[in-house]
Amino acid sequence: MGRLRRSRTHHSIRDTYRKYRTRNYTRDLDQIHDDIKPENAQKLKNQPLDPDKPGLGQNYCIECARHFITEAAFKEHIRGKLHKKRLKQLKEEPYTQAEADAAAGLGKPDNGKRGGRSLVSEDVAMADD
Repeated sequence: MGRLRRSRTHHSIRDTYRKYRTRNYTRDLDQIHDDIKPENAQKLKNQPLDPDKPGLGQNYCIECARHFITEAAFKEHIRGKLHKKRLKQLKEEPYTQAEADAAAGLGKPDNGKRGGRSLVSEDVAMADD
């Protein structure tokens, strides 16, 4: 650029990235796993009319957590690559807190079954050669 630059640049805003990231936030995969459960899926499919949502909240893809304006746009989305990719991601079960604790070494130790087989004299005896 030349010597004179536009004055309306975001030079003094510290966290522009954070601002836009928060605005464009989507639901995480573990939240969507909860939505897919039958009791929650029925509520999301049969939502009341809401004028604030696209398509009055009637065309909602649970797997992608997106609203669509028309039924045609929703059906086009179902056939698309992004929806199929999300379905593949959702096949994997989300991590649980118990798995996270076990990975960190905080879980209870797995010492085998209680009252297991104790050593018998035959196990301890050495071969006579």
